[in-house]
Amino acid sequence: MSKSLVLAEKPSVARDIARVLGCHKKGNGFLEGTQYIVTWALGHLVTHADPEQYDNSYKEWKLEDLPILPQPFKLVPIKQTMKQFNAVKAQLNRQDVNQIIIATDAGREGELVARWILEKAKSRKPVKRLWISSVTDQAIQKGFRELKDGREYEHLYEAAVARAEADWVVGINATRALTVKYNAQLSTGRVQTPTLAMIAEREKQIRDFKATTYYGLQALTKDATYTWAFGANKQTSNFNKNQVDQVLEKLDKAKDGKIVSVLTTPKKQSAPALFDLTELQKEGHRIFGWSAKETLSTLQALYERHKIVTYPRTDSKHLTSDMKSTLKDRVKAVDLQPYRAATNLILRSNNVLPQKGVIDDARVSDHHAIIPTEESPVMQNLSDKERKLYDLIVKRFLAVFLPPYAFDQTIITLDVMGETFTAKGKTVRDEGWKKVYQQDHDEDHDSTLPPVQKGETIELRAITMTTGETKPPARFNEGTLLAAMENPSSFMAGESKDIIKTAVETGGLGTVATRADIIEKLFNSFVIEKKGKDIYTTSKGRQLLELVPDDLKSPSLTGEWEQRLTKIAKGTMKKEQFMKDMVMFSKKVVTQIKQSEQKFKHDNVTGKTCPTCNKNLLEVNGKRGKMLVCQDRECGYKKNVAMQTNARCPVCHKKLEMRGEGEGKIFVCKCGHREKLSAFEKRRESSGGAKANKKDVQKFLKQQDEPQNTAMAEALKKLLNQE
Repeated sequence: MSKSLVLAEKPSVARDIARVLGCHKKGNGFLEGTQYIVTWALGHLVTHADPEQYDNSYKEWKLEDLPILPQPFKLVPIKQTMKQFNAVKAQLNRQDVNQIIIATDAGREGELVARWILEKAKSRKPVKRLWISSVTDQAIQKGFRELKDGREYEHLYEAAVARAEADWVVGINATRALTVKYNAQLSTGRVQTPTLAMIAEREKQIRDFKATTYYGLQALTKDATYTWAFGANKQTSNFNKNQVDQVLEKLDKAKDGKIVSVLTTPKKQSAPALFDLTELQKEGHRIFGWSAKETLSTLQALYERHKIVTYPRTDSKHLTSDMKSTLKDRVKAVDLQPYRAATNLILRSNNVLPQKGVIDDARVSDHHAIIPTEESPVMQNLSDKERKLYDLIVKRFLAVFLPPYAFDQTIITLDVMGETFTAKGKTVRDEGWKKVYQQDHDEDHDSTLPPVQKGETIELRAITMTTGETKPPARFNEGTLLAAMENPSSFMAGESKDIIKTAVETGGLGTVATRADIIEKLFNSFVIEKKGKDIYTTSKGRQLLELVPDDLKSPSLTGEWEQRLTKIAKGTMKKEQFMKDMVMFSKKVVTQIKQSEQKFKHDNVTGKTCPTCNKNLLEVNGKRGKMLVCQDRECGYKKNVAMQTNARCPVCHKKLEMRGEGEGKIFVCKCGHREKLSAFEKRRESSGGAKANKKDVQKFLKQQDEPQNTAMAEALKKLLNQE
C-alpha cells in the first residue's frame, strides 16, 4: 500500500501531526502509520556551501579572490544534523512513498527548509502543502482535509532561494573584504548594517541636540489648576520669556477670573489591535525588560510545546473571516481565573464577534495575529515567563470583544484679564475593554473638576510661571529599536518618497522572524553594547560604519530587496533578473572596499596576552558582561571576565556582577558590596531553607544567560548572519 510522507520542521510538531494521523510506530527519525509516515527536520538540515566547499583555496581569506560568485550555488547537509538528514532522505526514497506533504512552517523560510531537503535528496515525487497557523489537533485535522497543491508555492520557494543567495553573495563578500582589508572581525549585511547605522544616527541626534527652555503660566484656585493657552493654536509652552514675563506682570493684580465655557464631550476609545510578533516583543521589553530573543523563545514554547497560542512569526494584527466560527471556542478556552469576568461578559452574547476592523482578510498575508488557540492552558505547566507572556496575549485578545472605553472629557475655560486658562477633566462612563486590565490601569480613575457654571467668577490664589526644557530623542532600547526596524522612515532623509513607502510597506528592516537574531548578532559581534536598558554603539561599531560603503548603510536597500522578493513570490518577476543585479551590487561593494584608504584601530587592547596565539587580548562588553577576546580573527579565543547575574545585592538590591573563575568566583556590586561564592551559597541557604549545593549554583548561573537557539537551529543562524 502506498503512503504519504509528511515532512515537519521540528520534532515537537511532527509528534503532534503523527498523533493526529495515527502514526504510532517508531522508526529511526520517523513515525509511521497505515497511510502516513511523519518525519522532521531540525530547523534547516541543508544550507548553502561555504566558499571553501567550492574551492579549497578559499579557506584562506584573500582580497584578490573576491568577489566569490558561485555558479550554480551548491547545497550541503549541515554537519551537526547529518544523521537526521540521512534519516529523512531514506524515507523520501522509500518505494512505497508516492507523495510528499510539506508540513514545515507556513512561510517563506519554512518553504526553504523543506524544498532544500527535497532538492538535496533528489526527490522528484509529487508534493502537497499543509498550510496551518496553529498546531492544535483541530487545526491539523482541518489542514489535512484541505491540503494544497505544492505547485502553488513554487514562486514562494523561488523568493526564499533568491533571498538566501543574495544574502550569501552580498554578506560573505562584503564581510570577507572588510575583515581581510582591516585585519579585524568586521561583519556586514543588508539588515544588520542599516540597523547599526540607525543606532549611530540616533546617538548623533542626541549629541547635536541643544536644549531650549520654555515657559508657561498657571492660575491656581481653591479646587483646580488652570493652564495658560495662547495664540491661535492655544499653545501652552512659550519660548519667549519676555512675552511670558509681560503677561505675568499684567496679571499681577488679578484677584479673580470668569468661567467663559464648560464644554463636556463624550469620547470613545476602541481596544488596541491584536499582537503581531514585533508589537509583542516591544511590549515584552516595555513591561518585563525582556530582549526580543527572550520573547520569541518564550512564545515559541507556548506555540509548540503547550499549543495554546497561534503561529508566532507573523506581521499581521488582524484575523481572517474564515476564523469567525472558531472565536467562541477560543474565548471558552481562556474561561478561567483571572479572565472569567471578561469571558462571562463576552460569552453572554450569542454572536461572539470582535470590534470593527479586527477581521480583515486584505491585511493578513501568510499568518493572522497572535491569539489563543482553542486549547485551554494547564497553568501549572507554564513557567513564570510563559504565564506572563500568555497573559499579555489573552488580555489583548479578550479586549477586542468588549465595548469601547467610554468617558466624558470636560474642558473649563477661564478668562483672567483677557488671557485664557483651561483645565481638563475626565469622567469614566463605561470601563469597556479596560475591565480586562483593571489591575493594570490604576491611572484611569476619574480626574474630577470642580462643579462650576458658565459666567461664574472664581477667586484666584496665585498666578505662577512654569518652566521646562526640550529633551533630546531617547536612546534606543530593544523595544524602540524593533519599532524603528519595522518603520525606518525617519532615518531615510534624502530618499525618494517611493523608496521610503516601499521600505515601510515591505516591513522595514529584516522580517518579524529575523529581527531578534539581527539584534543578537550586533551584540555578539561587539558593535553595540548595553548600559542599563539603553543601547550604545562601540568604537568598533562606529569605525565599521566609516568603512562600509554607503549603499549597505541605508534601510532603502532592504526595502527594495523585499519589494522585489514579493514580486518573485507572486510570479511577476524572474529570480534570475534579481540575482543578476545582486551580483553587480556585490562586485561594486567589494571594489569600493578594496580601493578605500581608511584605517581601523582597536582601541580596547589590554595588556593580557592570548594563551593560544600570544597576541594581545581585547576587552569587550558582551550583552551580559565583560569578555576578553583575541584580536586575531583566525584564533577565535574568548573568555568571560565578568557576568551580569540576576542575583540581588543584599545592601542596595541592584543586580550583582560575577567575576573570577572556579573557587575564586566573587559577586561584586556597584555600591561596593563584595561577596565570595561560598558566602552567596550560605546566604541562599539561610533565606531559602534547602542548601544551595554547587549543582544548584551552576543551574542558577546558567539561568542568567539569555535563552539560546537549540543546536539544531544553529544552522539557520548561519543564513541569518549574512543579513
